Amino acid sequence: MNFVFTIVVPVYNEEDNLLRVEKELLAYTKIAIKPTKILFVNDGSKDKSQEIIETICNRNTEFSFISFKENRGLSAAIKAGFDYTNTELVGYIDSDLQTAPEDFNLLLEHIGTYDLVTGVRANRKDSLVKNMSSKIANGIRRSFTHDGMDDTGCPLKVIKTEYAQRIPMFRGLHRFLPAMILLQEGKIIQIPVQHFPRIAGQAKFGVWNRLLGPLADCFAYLWMKKKYINYTVSKQG
Repeated sequence: MNFVFTIVVPVYNEEDNLLRVEKELLAYTKIAIKPTKILFVNDGSKDKSQEIIETICNRNTEFSFISFKENRGLSAAIKAGFDYTNTELVGYIDSDLQTAPEDFNLLLEHIGTYDLVTGVRANRKDSLVKNMSSKIANGIRRSFTHDGMDDTGCPLKVIKTEYAQRIPMFRGLHRFLPAMILLQEGKIIQIPVQHFPRIAGQAKFGVWNRLLGPLADCFAYLWMKKKYINYTVSKQG
């Protein structure tokens, strides 16, 4: 099959979720509007995640994986997934499946016109503290980036791979993907998607990760924006 779309799934200690990930993503490949494959990125998990990932990949040709030697964080896992993608389009979803794989079809409908399509979580099913800290963090980030996005932390995105692979590597990358596409003079849009409570495993982000950490990352983004190199080749011979 000639695949067009790769879904990157970052994994860190998600042994209780992975069989459900397999079931739901395999079901999605049957209804996807673009031929789709899945790439697990194991971010140095210390549980049985790698063993389960290899079992899944051995029995499903649509699944493959890369595995880090040690834990490097969500942004590193997402960036590695982008770098190891060889399809026209790339996206990602968290392995906790608080967003629905079938909603990728909503995003894919717009990717022809846009270079990044991100979900925005409607009726979020998180705690009050988590929702409020995310809302504040998103407001701070928008004031720095002017990207117009309401929910850059939504773990459901589709990007043209040529744009994704030009994004420079830095911690906190996952919060700035729309802004990094704008730096490339790309077009972005947000689309409402479903959201569900986490039913297994442990959340990897606390108040520090969602609020104070992103504030520090905003200053890093401003520095990068000032130094960012962007060019277009008009002729080659």
